[in-house]
Amino acid sequence: MMGKQTHAEPKLFYDRISIEERISPNHPLRAISETINFNFVYDEVEHCYGSNGNVSVPPPMILKMMFLLFFYNIRSERELMDTIPIRLDWMWFLGYDLDDQIPNHSVLSKARNHWGTEIFQTFFKRIVIQCVHENLVDGSKIFMDASLVQADASNNSVVNQQSLRRYLNKSYRRLEERLEQGERIWHDR
Repeated sequence: MMGKQTHAEPKLFYDRISIEERISPNHPLRAISETINFNFVYDEVEHCYGSNGNVSVPPPMILKMMFLLFFYNIRSERELMDTIPIRLDWMWFLGYDLDDQIPNHSVLSKARNHWGTEIFQTFFKRIVIQCVHENLVDGSKIFMDASLVQADASNNSVVNQQSLRRYLNKSYRRLEERLEQGERIWHDR
Protein backbone atom coordinates (compact mmCIF):
# COMPACT_ATOMS: atom_id res chain seq x y z
CA MET A 1 0.00 0.00 0.00
CA MET A 2 1.33 3.42 -0.95
CA GLY A 3 1.90 5.83 1.90
CA LYS A 4 0.80 9.44 1.64
CA GLN A 5 2.52 12.36 3.23
CA THR A 6 0.27 14.32 5.53
CA HIS A 7 0.68 17.90 6.61
CA ALA A 8 2.76 17.54 9.74
CA GLU A 9 2.17 19.69 12.78
CA PRO A 10 5.39 21.13 14.19
CA LYS A 11 6.47 19.30 17.31
CA LEU A 12 7.12 21.20 20.50
CA PHE A 13 9.68 18.73 21.81
CA TYR A 14 12.15 16.39 20.14
CA ASP A 15 13.25 13.96 22.80
CA ARG A 16 14.85 11.35 20.53
CA ILE A 17 17.05 13.55 18.33
CA SER A 18 20.81 13.34 18.64
CA ILE A 19 22.90 15.54 16.39
CA GLU A 20 25.83 13.20 17.12
CA GLU A 21 23.97 10.28 15.48
CA ARG A 22 23.14 12.34 12.39
CA ILE A 23 26.78 13.09 11.54
CA SER A 24 28.35 10.50 9.27
CA PRO A 25 31.22 8.51 10.82
CA ASN A 26 33.48 9.46 7.91
CA HIS A 27 32.59 13.18 7.90
CA PRO A 28 35.76 15.34 7.67
CA LEU A 29 34.66 17.48 10.63
CA ARG A 30 34.44 14.33 12.75
CA ALA A 31 38.09 13.51 11.96
CA ILE A 32 39.10 17.09 12.71
CA SER A 33 37.14 17.16 15.95
CA GLU A 34 38.68 13.87 17.11
CA THR A 35 42.27 14.86 16.36
CA ILE A 36 42.63 18.65 16.61
CA ASN A 37 42.62 20.26 20.03
CA PHE A 38 41.33 23.84 19.78
CA ASN A 39 41.59 24.42 23.55
CA PHE A 40 45.13 25.79 23.27
CA VAL A 41 43.48 29.10 22.38
CA TYR A 42 42.47 29.70 26.04
CA ASP A 43 46.08 30.27 27.13
CA GLU A 44 46.91 32.34 24.07
CA VAL A 45 44.11 34.92 24.51
CA GLU A 46 43.67 34.96 28.29
CA HIS A 47 45.39 38.36 28.48
CA CYS A 48 42.71 39.83 26.15
CA TYR A 49 39.84 39.30 28.63
CA GLY A 50 38.91 41.06 31.84
CA SER A 51 37.60 39.49 35.03
CA ASN A 52 34.14 41.11 34.97
CA GLY A 53 31.58 42.11 32.37
CA ASN A 54 29.63 40.04 29.88
CA VAL A 55 30.67 36.45 29.34
CA SER A 56 32.18 35.95 25.89
CA VAL A 57 31.68 33.22 23.34
CA PRO A 58 34.30 30.61 24.31
CA PRO A 59 37.55 31.26 22.38
CA PRO A 60 37.80 27.67 21.02
CA MET A 61 34.31 28.11 19.52
CA ILE A 62 35.40 31.36 17.85
CA LEU A 63 38.46 29.60 16.46
CA LYS A 64 36.31 26.72 15.21
CA MET A 65 33.99 29.21 13.48
CA MET A 66 36.99 30.81 11.79
CA PHE A 67 38.14 27.32 10.81
CA LEU A 68 34.75 26.64 9.17
CA LEU A 69 35.00 29.97 7.37
CA PHE A 70 38.25 28.92 5.70
CA PHE A 71 37.63 25.17 5.41
CA TYR A 72 34.36 25.64 3.53
CA ASN A 73 35.49 28.80 1.71
CA ILE A 74 32.65 30.92 3.12
CA ARG A 75 32.66 34.44 1.67
CA SER A 76 31.78 36.36 4.80
CA GLU A 77 31.22 36.11 8.53
CA ARG A 78 27.57 37.01 8.01
CA GLU A 79 27.13 34.12 5.59
CA LEU A 80 28.84 31.77 8.07
CA MET A 81 26.52 32.77 10.91
CA ASP A 82 23.46 32.50 8.65
CA THR A 83 24.53 29.01 7.56
CA ILE A 84 25.42 27.54 10.98
CA PRO A 85 21.77 27.02 12.10
CA ILE A 86 20.91 25.06 8.94
CA ARG A 87 23.98 22.80 8.94
CA LEU A 88 23.76 20.04 11.55
CA ASP A 89 27.38 19.07 10.93
CA TRP A 90 28.57 22.59 11.72
CA MET A 91 26.38 22.83 14.81
CA TRP A 92 27.73 19.49 16.02
CA PHE A 93 31.34 20.57 15.33
CA LEU A 94 30.81 23.79 17.29
CA GLY A 95 29.07 22.01 20.17
CA TYR A 96 25.67 23.64 19.63
CA ASP A 97 22.34 21.95 20.19
CA LEU A 98 19.25 22.55 18.05
CA ASP A 99 17.82 25.20 20.36
CA ASP A 100 21.06 27.08 21.12
CA GLN A 101 21.36 30.72 20.14
CA ILE A 102 23.96 31.35 17.40
CA PRO A 103 26.05 34.47 18.09
CA ASN A 104 25.98 37.56 15.90
CA HIS A 105 28.53 37.78 13.10
CA SER A 106 30.21 40.69 14.86
CA VAL A 107 31.62 38.25 17.45
CA LEU A 108 34.19 37.10 14.89
CA SER A 109 35.30 40.54 13.73
CA LYS A 110 35.50 41.74 17.34
CA ALA A 111 37.65 38.73 18.24
CA ARG A 112 39.96 39.35 15.28
CA ASN A 113 40.35 43.00 16.26
CA HIS A 114 40.71 42.21 19.97
CA TRP A 115 43.13 39.29 19.61
CA GLY A 116 45.21 40.74 16.78
CA THR A 117 46.57 39.44 13.48
CA GLU A 118 49.70 37.86 14.95
CA ILE A 119 47.68 35.67 17.30
CA PHE A 120 45.52 34.44 14.40
CA GLN A 121 48.64 33.62 12.37
CA THR A 122 49.92 31.62 15.35
CA PHE A 123 46.57 29.82 15.64
CA PHE A 124 46.61 28.96 11.95
CA LYS A 125 50.15 27.57 12.16
CA ARG A 126 49.35 25.49 15.25
CA ILE A 127 46.23 24.01 13.66
CA VAL A 128 48.08 23.19 10.42
CA ILE A 129 50.91 21.56 12.42
CA GLN A 130 48.38 19.45 14.32
CA CYS A 131 46.73 18.45 11.02
CA VAL A 132 50.10 17.42 9.56
CA HIS A 133 51.03 15.39 12.66
CA GLU A 134 47.69 13.59 12.52
CA ASN A 135 48.03 12.91 8.75
CA LEU A 136 44.97 15.02 7.92
CA VAL A 137 47.09 17.09 5.52
CA ASP A 138 49.40 15.41 3.04
CA GLY A 139 50.37 18.29 0.75
CA SER A 140 49.43 16.42 -2.45
CA LYS A 141 47.16 19.28 -3.58
CA ILE A 142 47.82 22.98 -3.34
CA PHE A 143 45.05 25.55 -3.64
CA MET A 144 45.82 29.20 -4.26
CA ASP A 145 43.85 32.40 -4.43
CA ALA A 146 44.65 35.91 -5.59
CA SER A 147 44.47 37.64 -2.21
CA LEU A 148 47.00 40.36 -1.67
CA VAL A 149 48.96 39.39 1.43
CA GLN A 150 52.48 40.05 2.55
CA ALA A 151 54.61 37.08 1.55
CA ASP A 152 56.24 35.02 4.25
CA ALA A 153 58.94 33.53 2.01
CA SER A 154 62.68 33.66 1.61
CA ASN A 155 64.37 35.03 -1.49
CA ASN A 156 66.44 31.83 -1.42
CA SER A 157 63.31 29.80 -2.14
CA VAL A 158 62.72 31.46 -5.52
CA VAL A 159 62.77 28.95 -8.37
CA ASN A 160 65.47 29.28 -11.00
CA GLN A 161 63.51 30.19 -14.12
CA GLN A 162 66.09 28.70 -16.54
CA SER A 163 65.89 25.24 -14.98
CA LEU A 164 62.11 25.56 -14.76
CA ARG A 165 61.92 26.40 -18.49
CA ARG A 166 64.21 23.48 -19.28
CA TYR A 167 61.95 21.15 -17.24
CA LEU A 168 58.79 22.52 -18.86
CA ASN A 169 60.28 22.26 -22.37
CA LYS A 170 61.26 18.63 -21.73
CA SER A 171 57.80 17.85 -20.36
CA TYR A 172 56.17 19.62 -23.28
CA ARG A 173 58.26 17.61 -25.78
CA ARG A 174 57.22 14.35 -24.09
CA LEU A 175 53.57 15.39 -24.22
CA GLU A 176 53.93 16.40 -27.85
CA GLU A 177 55.54 13.02 -28.71
CA ARG A 178 52.75 11.17 -26.93
CA LEU A 179 50.11 13.17 -28.79
CA GLU A 180 51.84 12.58 -32.15
CA GLN A 181 52.12 8.87 -31.40
CA GLY A 182 48.43 8.75 -30.48
CA GLU A 183 47.56 10.58 -33.70
CA ARG A 184 49.61 8.07 -35.79
CA ILE A 185 47.80 5.17 -34.11
CA TRP A 186 44.46 6.85 -34.79
CA HIS A 187 45.29 7.35 -38.52
CA ASP A 188 46.56 3.77 -38.90
CA ARG A 189 43.14 2.41 -37.90
